Amino acid sequence: MKGLFVCDTSCLLLAFFGVSYSLRQSIALIFLKFPLSLSLSLSLSLLMLKPYTSHHMPLAIRVGSSPANRSLLLLKAWNQLTRWNRSSHLARRAFFSTLTNSKPTMSCSATVSAKPCLDDYLTVIALRLSHKPLIPGFYMPLYSKSRDAPYVGAFLMKDDDKASTNSSVIHQVGTLAQIISIQGEQVIIIGRERLQITETVSKDPLTVKTHHLKDKTYDKADEIIKATYFEVISMLGDVLKTTPLWREQVQKYSQACSLHIIRKLTDSGAGIFEAIDFNYQKLADFGAGISGTSNKHKIQEVLEELDVHKRLDLTLELVKKQVEINKIQVFHASLFPCIRIEDYKFFSFSAETFRKRIEPIKEKIPKHVQKVIEEQFAKIDRIKRNYGSTDDIYSYLDLLTSLPWGKCSDENFDVERAEKILDEDHYGLRDVKETILEFIAVGTLTGNPEGKIICLSGPPGVGKTSIARSVARALDRKFFRLAVGGLSDSSHIKGDRGVYVGATPGKMVQCLKEVGTENPLVLLDEIDKLGKNSRDDPEGALLELLDPQQNSHFLDYFLDVTIDLSKVLFLCTANITDMIPGPLLDRMEVIQLAGYTADEKMHIARDYLVKTADMSDAALLSLIENYCREAGVRNLQKHIEKIFRKIALKLVRERAKSEQSREVAEKIMIDGTNLADYVGKPVFRGEKIYEQTPVGVVMGLAWSSMGGSTLYIETTFVEEGEGKGDLHITGHLGNVMIESAEIAHTVARRIMFDKDPKNLFFSNSKLHLHVPQGATPKDGPSAGCAMITSLLSLAMKKPVKKDLAMTGEVTLTGRILPIGGLKEKTMAARRSQVKMIIFPEANRIDFEDLEESFKEGLDVHFVDEYEQIFELAFGYDQ
Repeated sequence: MKGLFVCDTSCLLLAFFGVSYSLRQSIALIFLKFPLSLSLSLSLSLLMLKPYTSHHMPLAIRVGSSPANRSLLLLKAWNQLTRWNRSSHLARRAFFSTLTNSKPTMSCSATVSAKPCLDDYLTVIALRLSHKPLIPGFYMPLYSKSRDAPYVGAFLMKDDDKASTNSSVIHQVGTLAQIISIQGEQVIIIGRERLQITETVSKDPLTVKTHHLKDKTYDKADEIIKATYFEVISMLGDVLKTTPLWREQVQKYSQACSLHIIRKLTDSGAGIFEAIDFNYQKLADFGAGISGTSNKHKIQEVLEELDVHKRLDLTLELVKKQVEINKIQVFHASLFPCIRIEDYKFFSFSAETFRKRIEPIKEKIPKHVQKVIEEQFAKIDRIKRNYGSTDDIYSYLDLLTSLPWGKCSDENFDVERAEKILDEDHYGLRDVKETILEFIAVGTLTGNPEGKIICLSGPPGVGKTSIARSVARALDRKFFRLAVGGLSDSSHIKGDRGVYVGATPGKMVQCLKEVGTENPLVLLDEIDKLGKNSRDDPEGALLELLDPQQNSHFLDYFLDVTIDLSKVLFLCTANITDMIPGPLLDRMEVIQLAGYTADEKMHIARDYLVKTADMSDAALLSLIENYCREAGVRNLQKHIEKIFRKIALKLVRERAKSEQSREVAEKIMIDGTNLADYVGKPVFRGEKIYEQTPVGVVMGLAWSSMGGSTLYIETTFVEEGEGKGDLHITGHLGNVMIESAEIAHTVARRIMFDKDPKNLFFSNSKLHLHVPQGATPKDGPSAGCAMITSLLSLAMKKPVKKDLAMTGEVTLTGRILPIGGLKEKTMAARRSQVKMIIFPEANRIDFEDLEESFKEGLDVHFVDEYEQIFELAFGYDQ
């Protein structure tokens, strides 16, 4: 019964892979002399080697030979079949050396003794793997600085926290890896044995103490284990049938496995069960090793499992999933007419596909890029002859030949057309449009608007991104948006190195491929929110990208060839330029976008937002001032959309009750009386707290992301006593404002002493200075004037002039320093019905540049000494 099963099974497996009938009969008769499990293992090994038998060594086994001669003939033929090309490939040497515990061949200077004892390596440097765990018997190329030790520990990371140096971010079970090759920065390692971390020795570099894990004992004659073993073998056959991506690896496994068995048989007849045990364990590891990186956590479970039966079950699940993935890949490959299904079957793509693609533009491709392409063509032909995998080369060439070498879109430098487009897309922003038109005018004269990188800076919602789109439309350039906010890894800009599994090119290479031209307009959005990384800081990559002196030879690590980005027009957006790194800001032309006034928001709402609903001007103005006071119009758009949704819901409900829904729709009108029914209670109240500011209170002006706001400075008397002069400060103030308050206290004491030497109020009084809205952090160098005036008002017991606001910083000698955000502060003053504003003299030019609608109805005074502020604030008749 056993003989029939061996004959039938062996013949069936060999016939499945096309072995001739006479050869099948010869092998099946010989297999009757071997145990069942060994016979099937030899069958699998022979069928895996079948594609090479016709090229290297025919089997000459006669059926009429004696049993002894048949065994010897089989062993001789087996050795001839498996001897070919034993040292021609690094991966085969690596995997074979692991299975047979032999010393691998080094591609450079050896780092391990001829007979190393793996159990001696208990303290190792831990390498963190992000894509896939290292299975014993498999090699892996990577970049590492750990090159002195012959052995290291390879551990899969639990997450993508590359910056952490703690052993808690890696799995505790890993692989003892031997460094078999060092080529420049690249290190090639091969897995040897399983390890488990017991203790962390140091963090830089991460060094751990480990102990070696051994497989649990099991019943070698267990029928369930045998059945699982054969099921895994069957699924490996399906892997070969769907795609031969792993053909070479399966052959290497079969060769090494069979050579090990035959060596056991020829040495002594008592090594059969050791060979079967060898097959079970190594087959489970091999099936996990060839699985894709998307199953890395399942592969880690295989690595951690010491029960051979459970390990086989986990491997079976992985291999089944890999078969389904391969089938999907073959199906997708069949959708491309330029790739024949037989080409995909053997994974040997022809270089002619790419030659035809680059032929029309060959003269425009740089010489150094052409050289790399030709080298890849030669590599494809060389690997194809050896039945190797060319998928990585195909992906690389597909990207390299798809880039728009020498292809540029026709630009349009018509200034009048550009101005018309900017006016169509945006209301107001006169200064911003003028600056952009100046750049376009330069392009009209030179043919290319080269110069500094444009950076649009302003609060959220003022239209920075939409302006960039309008500029691209005006110039007839392709538009590409690259969000760099939170970017902490330079590989997003420079790409991954090609040796990494799953490596991808940088965003700029992807941009050029997507837009199809060499001169797109690229928007680097939120550049002031770059992340920080001690290892891969993106600031240097962006500096290389934006610097006109460097980006003509920009190097993407994935392509490994330089590309010219000097024709790309870069625009950046930021909320606060202070957060942009200095070297980057130095190369930018910053264009400030201040917030919109209420009148501008009214026009924007009427022209762009409110088109399908009736809303009165009073309702729209109330919506702007009481709900959407921020600088931009994004929140205004959200509130208008909210009104539309509520109207739609009301119409649908009315339609369900009556068929006269159109008549109902015509009667819906949003005005000041029913606005709250659609958007709720007002979010903002009037900023003006006092009609007449009392003694010790002064209105200051501050810049904020909401477009500017008023800021009251309040000072009060606490207690009086000789020598008790002191100042207590509250209001959630930053360090700059705290120092301003201390300076204001000193200056106020000096001024009071000059005005009235007998007044000892500051010397004998403990005072409390407070800035309301303590939950809101406040900081900035423009509150000194208001603080001094508040202290003097309390000392003289005289309130400041009605409807007065001021801003500016004061030195110890009383000089007034310039401030920023003048437009936003002016808007805040107009909202609070302020009639008189005091600005530093240095800001006169900024105020004159404002539109007349900003200046109308305001009495503005410019000062450079505090004495002038004193006269304006207190020089009035009560």
